[in-house]
Amino acid sequence: MLSTLKQPFSLLSPLLVILGISLVGITGYMYIEQYNFIDALYMTVISITTAGYTEVRPLSPTGRLFTVFLLVSSFTTFAYALALITQYIASGELTHYFKQRKMANQIDTLTNHVILCGLGRSGQEAALTLRQHKVPFIVIEQNEERIRAYESKDTSVLYVIGSATEDETLLKAGIKRAKALLTALPTDADNVFIVLSARSLNDKLTIISRASHYSSQSKLRKAGANNVVMPDKIGGAHMASIVSRPDIMEFLDYLTGNAENGSIMDVKEINKLPKDYRGLPLQQLIDDQLAEGLIVAIRTASGFLVTPNLVYCFRPT
Repeated sequence: MLSTLKQPFSLLSPLLVILGISLVGITGYMYIEQYNFIDALYMTVISITTAGYTEVRPLSPTGRLFTVFLLVSSFTTFAYALALITQYIASGELTHYFKQRKMANQIDTLTNHVILCGLGRSGQEAALTLRQHKVPFIVIEQNEERIRAYESKDTSVLYVIGSATEDETLLKAGIKRAKALLTALPTDADNVFIVLSARSLNDKLTIISRASHYSSQSKLRKAGANNVVMPDKIGGAHMASIVSRPDIMEFLDYLTGNAENGSIMDVKEINKLPKDYRGLPLQQLIDDQLAEGLIVAIRTASGFLVTPNLVYCFRPT
């Protein structure tokens, strides 16, 4: 958020100019004319704004010279400062600044979220899927124009503008509180660097990386990636499967939510249920309305038990 750092100073500098001119005027009138603070403030305001109201009392020769000095020195600087403040507000920068501050506060309070590095084609597809499944995520993207274009489609997106290869940027995205990181940059070297940095900052993080070349898969895994995805390989295999097994692929797309209707398949973790179901049959989950629909499979230590009988007793390890 480099632009965010510049915004406070952009507004602060003209305000400091106005404050400085005012302090000089108030101090001068109090010292030269022996005015109290209110009278000195009044004379300073009508002088630097050239309002032309009546003086508090006739000025001494020294007071008149000081007024001339104040008028000449403040006319251009005061007008310039007001122009900067007006431009800052009218251009929407002030609104953008407060929006960035609000977003930074939201990011600071976010936990158990996903960090998405890169908002290219792969990154945007990942963001769309995360949004559909209501998974909280933060985008890291150094191309500010790309962020603005995506923000026009998803106004609630949380993002950090910067390079994901820098530890400072990852820390801003709350990597120590995140549950997963997806790096979808087009360059394998950048992805390897991000994986190394992310793993050093959070050793419990689930890291999924994109790879463009087969030779990069082993490097990414050695760097700390839990999974490596090759979009070209997956895309080619998916196209071939649509030809060879069209009905199965259409059904899988329907279940996993790749179709426009969204996902209709869900995973229920027994250990996270509000009740202890060790040793109880699966039918109990259905009776208690904790497992709706058809139970397709159960994951065990040795693999998957497909289409389990409803009297099957689940004993988690």
